[in-house]
Amino acid sequence: MMKGSKMMKGSKMNLAFGNKIIYDDADFSINQYDKAGIVGINGAGKTTLFRILLGEQELDSGSIMTGNLRIGYLPQEIVIEEETRTVLDYLQEGRPVGRLEEELNLVYQKLEIAEASEQTSLLKRMERLQSRLEYYDCYEAESILLTIIERMEIDIDLLDMPLNRLSGGQKSKIAFARLLYSKPEILLLDEPTNHLDAGTRGFVTDFLRDYKGMVLIISHDIAFLNQIINKVLFINKSTHKISVYDGNYDTYKKKYEQEKRLRELVIAREEKEIKELAGFVQRARQASRTNHAIKRMGQERALRLEKKQDALHRREGACRRVKMDIHPLREGAGIPLEVDGLWFHYPNQPYLYKDLSFHINGKERFLVVGENGVGKSTLLKLMMGIHTPDRGKIRFHPKTDVAYYAQELEQLDLQKTVLENVSTQGYPLKQLRSVLSNFLFFEDDIYKKVEVLSPGEKARIALCKILLQKANFLILDEPTNHLDPETQEVIGRNFRLFEGTILVVSHNVRFVEQIGINRVLMLPSGRVVDYVGGEEGMR
Repeated sequence: MMKGSKMMKGSKMNLAFGNKIIYDDADFSINQYDKAGIVGINGAGKTTLFRILLGEQELDSGSIMTGNLRIGYLPQEIVIEEETRTVLDYLQEGRPVGRLEEELNLVYQKLEIAEASEQTSLLKRMERLQSRLEYYDCYEAESILLTIIERMEIDIDLLDMPLNRLSGGQKSKIAFARLLYSKPEILLLDEPTNHLDAGTRGFVTDFLRDYKGMVLIISHDIAFLNQIINKVLFINKSTHKISVYDGNYDTYKKKYEQEKRLRELVIAREEKEIKELAGFVQRARQASRTNHAIKRMGQERALRLEKKQDALHRREGACRRVKMDIHPLREGAGIPLEVDGLWFHYPNQPYLYKDLSFHINGKERFLVVGENGVGKSTLLKLMMGIHTPDRGKIRFHPKTDVAYYAQELEQLDLQKTVLENVSTQGYPLKQLRSVLSNFLFFEDDIYKKVEVLSPGEKARIALCKILLQKANFLILDEPTNHLDPETQEVIGRNFRLFEGTILVVSHNVRFVEQIGINRVLMLPSGRVVDYVGGEEGMR
């Protein structure tokens, strides 16, 4: 339990993986009820910070103090083991109210027959159990869980369903709901909007903003961060330090840009002084040996020059950005795809589609929307032949060349290297290396197994595969998940200029508007409407 004011404090943190420095004497502190965004370019050490807090990674030296507060964690990649437990059982286990009540009853029974010497320790245990039950709002816990279920729009029919029958999106939402219900004192969220549909985003935003505890969020969703956070922890990949900024993400960016401009002015002044000193020292060295005054002044200036050079502020290294230029190999058809009378359901589950029909026009930007579990990703898998319709037809025009980006990145072979995953007929090794460097895979990076890479790195490989296919019809399932804002901007600009057709599932309003959506398929209704813009256009 938290008593009085608590904070999280990092002191003299040092960590390196081989020659790669992550933290170099890094310090930070945030308070008990702060809502902090963890920002920094890919590889700066954001997820590593979470792993340290979770006890999965040790620092080389230094420490992070959390006051022994309970930590809850939502990872980027949600994994719920295949289980026959029901959804409701899984959610209720978020708060161990039943177990604590059983332990408390046992203490009561022991107290009735305990010797005087045992009573003191039993009474202390009883007090601790009662305190924990109060923390978990034992009398209100059921009502709180029902509120979360309702506000996160979890279908009541799902509650009695075994976990192993849920879709990927449903599992993500259930895991998030359980985490919120579990009431940890510190919430660690790694890209939480990857798991949110439009219907639940508003509730989660309000919930986190008002949460009576500490919240640390790694997110590339700037709009989401701006609505929640009051602090930013910036991990600087160049200096390996951590800076804390008050305010939301936009405020941090303004302050950081001001600091960069001021630092540049300081460096320019220092460089000017160094140049002038170096010039004087050089002239003094060339002066006549009998000119003792100039020689002494030269020696004195040389000492000042050495000190100035040692104290010179360093410019931050320029960050490499993804480069993408995607073009189809050939012109596509006027109507590249038709779906006619489609029916599909998974075994022992209701139909996802009944007589679903629509077509996609050439060069169109076509969006599929709906809550988790309505069959968005399944529809894309039916198109790709991963699943087979119960009835109906999915017809691609013969001139349609398809490239597919899967939400769970299952098109990647985790046991193969980066290079093996992108190897494409007609591309020699030198050209593949060049393309991979545009996706930030350099030198020996291309021989790493995909299973050891971060979600962001895996996403870049999947995008690289799409570029190499030169298809004229792109099927994209949540393509911006795991990507930083700069990379999202790059792919958004490319997809807008793409000369082919795009069918996309996405909850990212900024990306959807950037690529220029024309029409929207609304699931489960099956209605196709013109895109009106903003979040309203995605509901």
